[in-house]
Amino acid sequence: MSTGNLPTKKPESKKNKTPYFDFSNWTAAQKRTFVWFAVLLLVVFVVVALIIFFAVLQGPEKVMVPDVRNMDLADALVLLQQKELYPRLTLRFTNNPQDKNMILEQSPEPGTIVKAGRRIKLTVSKGAILSKVENYIGQDLESVKLHLQSLFTTSTALVTVREPAMYMTSDKPAGTILEQNPPAGTEISGPIVIDFVVSKGPDTQVVQVPNFVGLGLSDAVKLAQTSPITIDFALRKARGNEQGGVVVEQSLEAGKQAKPTDRMKVTLTAMPNTETGQSAESGQASPINGLFVYKLPEYPYSVPVKVEVLDQNGGRTTLASLKHPGGNFSLPFSLPAGSTIVLTVLDREVSRTEVKEQ
Repeated sequence: MSTGNLPTKKPESKKNKTPYFDFSNWTAAQKRTFVWFAVLLLVVFVVVALIIFFAVLQGPEKVMVPDVRNMDLADALVLLQQKELYPRLTLRFTNNPQDKNMILEQSPEPGTIVKAGRRIKLTVSKGAILSKVENYIGQDLESVKLHLQSLFTTSTALVTVREPAMYMTSDKPAGTILEQNPPAGTEISGPIVIDFVVSKGPDTQVVQVPNFVGLGLSDAVKLAQTSPITIDFALRKARGNEQGGVVVEQSLEAGKQAKPTDRMKVTLTAMPNTETGQSAESGQASPINGLFVYKLPEYPYSVPVKVEVLDQNGGRTTLASLKHPGGNFSLPFSLPAGSTIVLTVLDREVSRTEVKEQ
């Protein structure tokens, strides 16, 4: 078939197809330029990444710790908040009631450079233990003194009792506080001394003298605990046919009347201590017989006194519990060697004495 004069399509030359990046046709200078550009781009990328990384790690900015000592707690908290610092509080009593809520100490010290968000330790005053005078009327004087001492064991006493107190006759038990000055509720702004008017008991009361003669040691101690008058014990050697460990004399006649403030001397005959360390019959240590004597302060009225004994195994036994006006205190005993006599006045231990062989 004849094609006539139809145009014929010439095949495209392969030489006209040029790739977008034909590195084979680049010159050496072009290739070096490209490599350096790529390296520079990589370095810039790494530097930017490091800047961003360390910016994130840098954390909060640094600030100077302000001086908040002697400031009110509320004002100190506002100032620390402005610096983006956070408090850690510790409370403590002081001797001045007006110091309440005041900053006493801080850590770190003022002027220290720290990062924002740091904890600042603050010691804040709780004020004085007592802010007002308490009501002591109707309480026992010695108990009030002990109470005040316990309040101020670690600080200067803000409240003290004037000595001596004023005493007056009253139907209230001896030692009861009848009046106080300043009155209860008075604000405490500094050290204060309280004046007390104290009962010394009824003045016209009389009691009957008990009979101690003929009693043994243990019975005499029991009677002394309930005696309306103070008993002073004494020991002497037995005479003639007298037995040891028996009351043979008393200074006031039994059955007579006396005042509660009177004291009576009661004399027992001494029991001889065995020379051997053990009793042949029981196999136990033989008791030591003697008279416990201790010099107490003079009290304006009789106060609770307790005598206990501690054995070598740690056991505790009460020998006597009575009221005593102070001065010379005495009590006969018959105890094993190695025991300890404990004397307590107003629930406070004042003496420990070991029983030793003589």
